Amino acid sequence: MDNQKPRVGFVFYGALVILLIMAVVGMAVPESFFNATSAVQTFVSNRFGWYYLLIVSAFVLLCIYFIFSRYGNIRLGKPDDRPEYSYPTWFAMLFSAGMGVGLVFWSGAETVSHYATNAPEAEVGTDQALVDSMRYMFLHWGIHPWAIYGITAICFAYFTFRRGAPGMVSSMLSPIMNEKGIGGKVVDIIALVATVSGIATTLGIGAAQVSGGMSYLFDTPNTYTVQLIVIIVITILFLVSAYTGLNKGIKFLSNANIYLTILLFILMLFVGPTLFSMNLFTNTIGTYLQSLPSMSFRIAPTSDSAREWINAWTIFYWAWWISWSPFVGIFIARVSKGRTLKEFTIGVILVPSIVSFIWFSLFGGATLNVQSTGMADIASLAAEEAIFGVFDNYALSTILSVITLLLIVSFFITSADSATFVLGMQTSNGALNPSAVVKLIWGIMLSATAAVLLYSGGIDALQNVMIISALPFSIVMILMVYSLFKALREENDIETKDKSRNTGKPDKAS
Repeated sequence: MDNQKPRVGFVFYGALVILLIMAVVGMAVPESFFNATSAVQTFVSNRFGWYYLLIVSAFVLLCIYFIFSRYGNIRLGKPDDRPEYSYPTWFAMLFSAGMGVGLVFWSGAETVSHYATNAPEAEVGTDQALVDSMRYMFLHWGIHPWAIYGITAICFAYFTFRRGAPGMVSSMLSPIMNEKGIGGKVVDIIALVATVSGIATTLGIGAAQVSGGMSYLFDTPNTYTVQLIVIIVITILFLVSAYTGLNKGIKFLSNANIYLTILLFILMLFVGPTLFSMNLFTNTIGTYLQSLPSMSFRIAPTSDSAREWINAWTIFYWAWWISWSPFVGIFIARVSKGRTLKEFTIGVILVPSIVSFIWFSLFGGATLNVQSTGMADIASLAAEEAIFGVFDNYALSTILSVITLLLIVSFFITSADSATFVLGMQTSNGALNPSAVVKLIWGIMLSATAAVLLYSGGIDALQNVMIISALPFSIVMILMVYSLFKALREENDIETKDKSRNTGKPDKAS
């Protein structure tokens, strides 16, 4: 436990007050709160949907630029720093950072929705809708989200490890503003509110799926009360770890995440429609790469129904990844210290994307196989029950479902525990060992936010708040990129002048 007094101030209390007001209003007038957030979310999605598509696509292009640019050999750390982790360990950590409740939840719910309920382009239930469902799964879980994470992580790693700045979002803007002034504090508050909204959404989805899985398997009631009990029990578990500072249990659970994921994947590989899934994977890779530009900028200006689909799925996902980017970005930056910019970008963009593609092809393929062959109507199930309904049609269904429940709970605990650390760090002047009391407060706030949003409107309310909160942080991300390029140019100019002095030749600028 950290014995130092917590160094908290305006940022901590400012963000806490905003989130408390939201929680109180959500509990006091849930219907009005839901209607209000729905109205704002609709406004943001309709008015700024084009902006989300452009900015996220720009992050993808920027990552490609870093791979081939003159900055590619810059090390994310001091010049003599070297990576702390081997490639296998690093890749496993990268995948763990982005692999969570979402992959388990949406591998069944999203694929069947795109195919049988609300197809993105083709008529529902057709072969084209089946192919399109996987193509858009790859879009939502592939290169684009990892580009968002990558850009944020690059900024954190460069300024923190190469320039020695505190691990605060505002510190990433030091070349263009006074990060210690009111502007910097506002930036940090925006980052905190966006992060809490994104993580609370994930925790709420996790609680809903645990409740849905228990309902499907054991016929328990799938109600808000059960979801609240799930949140309370898991909150106690991760708060004990966060308060005592004992990392052994969380380290065990982090390793358990990987082992359970691998076990679930291998079992599904043997009992599922593997040939169908691998054919689907191969075909989707081709159609995904071929149609990536058109999907990335698809806004459907002449079709209201198509635009509603884009708002509900693509815009929702881009907002989710943006709101998660401070949390995941800090983690990725921490485990990537010492790697070059080019090495980092290739690893972060390609490896987790490919693993996600294989995962969704296997579990999404199994879902589509069940639905398209008439084995069961997965589309009629609640979203949180979909994957359990899929398992029910294959051998070892009970084992697969129990492993999935354990995996969801494990991800729930480790994500929440890690989030309390990051939020504590962001509200303690970037301290690498935030106080247990600060982590405890943020842990309660995370769970309370998830519980309030579920109470006021379920998963839809979670999505509304997240899309709204991601908008201001996306502007912060643009400023971070501008600040990064300014710092990189300054470093390049200094190196050019140093070389000029050593060789006695004038540099081009002179």
